[in-house]
Amino acid sequence: MIIAVLAFLGGVLTILSPCILPVVPLVLARTDQSFARSTLPLLLGMAASFAAISTLAAVGGGWAVELNDYGRMAALALLALSALALLSRRLAAWLTRPLVAIGARLAAGRPGAEPRGIATSLVLGLATGLLWAPCAGPILGLILTGAALRGPGAGTTLALLAYALGAAGSLALLAAASTRVIAALKRSFAAGEWVRRVLGAGVLAAVAAIGFGLDTGPLTRLSVANTNRLEQALIERIAPRARPGGAPAMIGAMTGAMTGTMTGTMTGAMTGAITGAMTGAMTGNATSAPAADASAPSPLAALAGAVAWLNSPPLSAQSLRGKVVLVDFWTYSCINCLRALPYVKSWYARYHDQGLVVIGVHAPEFAFEKNAANVARAVHELGITYPVALDNDYAVWRAFDNHYWPAHYFIDAGGRIRGDHFGEGDYAESEALIRQLLEQAGAANLGGAAGEIRATGVEAAPDEADLRSPETYIGYERAEHFVSPGGAVHDLPHEYPTPRRLALNDWSLSGPWRIEAERAVATGARAGIAFRFRARDLHLVLGAGDPPHAVRFRVTIDGREPGRDHGSDVGPDGTGSVREQRLYQLLRQHAPAAEHTFAIEFLDPGVQAYSFTFG
Repeated sequence: MIIAVLAFLGGVLTILSPCILPVVPLVLARTDQSFARSTLPLLLGMAASFAAISTLAAVGGGWAVELNDYGRMAALALLALSALALLSRRLAAWLTRPLVAIGARLAAGRPGAEPRGIATSLVLGLATGLLWAPCAGPILGLILTGAALRGPGAGTTLALLAYALGAAGSLALLAAASTRVIAALKRSFAAGEWVRRVLGAGVLAAVAAIGFGLDTGPLTRLSVANTNRLEQALIERIAPRARPGGAPAMIGAMTGAMTGTMTGTMTGAMTGAITGAMTGAMTGNATSAPAADASAPSPLAALAGAVAWLNSPPLSAQSLRGKVVLVDFWTYSCINCLRALPYVKSWYARYHDQGLVVIGVHAPEFAFEKNAANVARAVHELGITYPVALDNDYAVWRAFDNHYWPAHYFIDAGGRIRGDHFGEGDYAESEALIRQLLEQAGAANLGGAAGEIRATGVEAAPDEADLRSPETYIGYERAEHFVSPGGAVHDLPHEYPTPRRLALNDWSLSGPWRIEAERAVATGARAGIAFRFRARDLHLVLGAGDPPHAVRFRVTIDGREPGRDHGSDVGPDGTGSVREQRLYQLLRQHAPAAEHTFAIEFLDPGVQAYSFTFG
């Protein structure tokens, strides 16, 4: 009930956001007709289709996104025709001539009446709902987080419907307030014709804005500051109690949803929120703390949801009774997980004989991380010897109500969560909690704590003082700061030109690429990527094509060979090769960090590029 109230109020607040502007002309264009038979059905249809398509996205994933894209094109065509009909009565008569008989029925059987009945308005409302991509504030982020992490259900649909009804309610008030003004202007025939044409031009402009993505790009960015503060205040006032660490997940969902709306689809917002909710706090920290409810049932029963196990037969809550358990949620291309890994391995080596069981729950971010052979190779190369559960269906993730990579859950000998930690850092506090739980379980002679660990390669701690570049995705589903001239061409081969210059954190492609939802694939040789960054380390998640094959590359920094600033996967001359799907360290600088332009050229076709990370 609380979520429904929040959702409704969040929808009402969309009237304050520029994102709602493309929808306003579509509503005002029908204020000369009966509110009950025209405006109300249109708004209800808009709310219903928004809730239905958004819920469908949670159930259907990629195919639902593709279905909605076709629906958007049809809806744009329908509304463009409606706009042209408003601009010209002669065109309106010609367009509606085949529908006169149906229109007469919809208009209560009056011969010669225009087809403007309830059903027609409802159809236009359904089309509007397909086009509407609302700005994703904290409240919409909260709804989509629930859909992403707990799975779709009636509660999600009701919350989305409440959100859409709130937006529809504010639009209804706007329409009611404008009705008298428009009616006053229509007292003469000439004024009425001008109002009709102005509204038609407004609808046509809205269709153009939606078609060119202005509703989901510039308007989204303008909207963030307008309503987020109000929405966050509502959340704190109505539902102040949240699970520890929940705020970063909400921020992640909000950011992901915003990125998704920028792709031009409501389902993009849903998909973006799913990934945003799961990655929103990858670099955030939270301190370990005793669980509030020590009598809660053990969450270890959820381990039955793992699709496979490495380094161990399947483990269960019953087999782990009496053991202190550390559950580490990770994925092998996640730089934050890799930097936390030396500590997890150290705790396992130091305390395994004293009763500590470490379980690495591998929850994939990218599709290639669901491949058991890929994970097994990474586990071997990373020197992980403790049990690893493959959580490809996120069953364990959802059971723990997890929102983070990495996330550590500390479980006592009775099977209860006694503390947790999210992100990197606070390793001494985490080890102290492990020792406390082991002592409570009867362990003795634990020896000294491990203390600080100096890791190397990709596992080395980041240089936070000079880090100014964020994780950046390359697939269009979550891409930001992409500045190749002409923009991204989705899912089709395209030759990308090289931009003249890059600002900090801008990036571009050059040569032949096909940009897909979660990656870009080089469709020919000499394809390149450039990034203007500030950080000590630069990493890139890459794959070697289908079927896998070696792809040679050459790296430069400010147009020169990296020399001693080369990463662990690159030679001093900047050369290297991609052979498997994983994170590659391409630069590790020795001088204090400053802005540099990184460039990589792939000498062979077929490479797959997923995301940049920095350290």
